[in-house]
Amino acid sequence: MAVNRNDRRRTAYRDSIYVQGSTARKLQALPAYEEQQPQKKLSSRTRKNRERALHMNIGSVLSMAVAMLAAGLILTVYLTLQSDITNSIKHIASLESTLNELKMENDENYSRITNNVDLEEVKRVAMQELGMRYAEEGQIIRFNGEGSDYMRQVGNIPD
Repeated sequence: MAVNRNDRRRTAYRDSIYVQGSTARKLQALPAYEEQQPQKKLSSRTRKNRERALHMNIGSVLSMAVAMLAAGLILTVYLTLQSDITNSIKHIASLESTLNELKMENDENYSRITNNVDLEEVKRVAMQELGMRYAEEGQIIRFNGEGSDYMRQVGNIPD
């Protein structure tokens, strides 16, 4: 059986989907036979249950209102605490920054003071103006401190 050229073209056109233009074609949502199907008859008990489900009683409305109020209060308290924590963290950061600046200033002042002290001048003033002198051999008394920097005097120190 010979298939001519026009028949092949028609078959190819029927199998392909081609939409011309910029709008899509509207498809029919339901075939006409499905729209006209008869509704099932509901029993009176089923109908009453459905009607009751559509209406809310005062108890359910009040319980939902209380739940919403509780959720709102909890959210408000949570956001307040979160804000307080954020403010505390910012305050701590500013205090740490101030502490670091004061430490640096203190270290600079300490190094400036220690560099300006002339130990030879301190020795001269101590020996000439205050009458101090170096300790002699018998004047040095050694104590066992047992690792502590603190010592209690319980008697007079010999001259």
